[in-house]
Amino acid sequence: MDRSMVKQAAKNMLAVNMNLQPGEKVLFVTDIPLESDWEKPLPVLEDLTKRALFARNVFDLVKEEFPQNDFDFLAYAATCQNGAEPAEAVGRTFEQYDVVILMNSYSLSHTNARTRASQKGVRIASMPGIEAEMFSEGGPMQADYLKVKEVTAAWAQKITAAGDVRVVSASGTDITFSIKGRPGLEDHGLFGKKGDWGNLPAGEAYTAPVEGTANGKLVAPAGWYPDLIEDMIFEFKDGLVFSVTGGGKVGDMFREAYHFDDPTFLHRRNCAELGIGTNPNAKRADNVLEAEKIAGTIHIAIGDSAHMCGVTESDMHEDFVIPQPTVFFDGVKVIG
Repeated sequence: MDRSMVKQAAKNMLAVNMNLQPGEKVLFVTDIPLESDWEKPLPVLEDLTKRALFARNVFDLVKEEFPQNDFDFLAYAATCQNGAEPAEAVGRTFEQYDVVILMNSYSLSHTNARTRASQKGVRIASMPGIEAEMFSEGGPMQADYLKVKEVTAAWAQKITAAGDVRVVSASGTDITFSIKGRPGLEDHGLFGKKGDWGNLPAGEAYTAPVEGTANGKLVAPAGWYPDLIEDMIFEFKDGLVFSVTGGGKVGDMFREAYHFDDPTFLHRRNCAELGIGTNPNAKRADNVLEAEKIAGTIHIAIGDSAHMCGVTESDMHEDFVIPQPTVFFDGVKVIG
């Protein structure tokens, strides 16, 4: 890790993105392997431990740079699933701080723990899958976030005004759904007011499709999801995934998680989000945190929508990025 490179970007993260004020309390958070995780393939274990150590490095760097603030570090047992709740005590700890930096492997964005903290006025940066390279010169953490905010706001307005959506792509995606009445939300990376939260790196406008309206096919292309070496196809009917084909081992993971023969898991198959990337510095395809911010891409999520502006609460939320899409709002091409 290039400490000088990371140091400046980390300072900017707190001073600019989080608008840190003297006297505020800051909590850095990361997830660490469970005892059972040591039986997982070595690359998975290496990824978890590498990210946890990186989080601790960033914590040590910024703690020295902001002596007027109190900093704490919290490591908790990894949930091993994006959108799954951490232990109750972990979530309650977030509420005791002014700023929380979630540098973890498994996302807590779409959880009650994050929502409660936001409602208490905590400013939160959610960074699931963060890597040191994102802090490098020209990387997505060093984007001009004032410009990102401007572009994101413009897209959010278009989303708010739209009704019917169609997304198609050369890889085979062809899906329609409604976003009528759903607000366009902004993840622009500037979290200066009480209760503000979003991703870092940031850069997307997004909303939740109306439940029950998604129909068609979503193709996650090879290389655009971690370890995905062949295209993975999700087919939707009336808002829910009814089949997953392809995808190799990644596809097997989702086929198992969705429990197609058990209606109690319908929430995991909900069409949950439409997002539009707005960060000009985002480039990496196989890291979802960065890939979904790439300008010119869109992403569709499956699972929880209740922690944005939908009504489906789930213990899963997974984003799938579509490069070079063609997107229509109410029959008018807006991308592509």
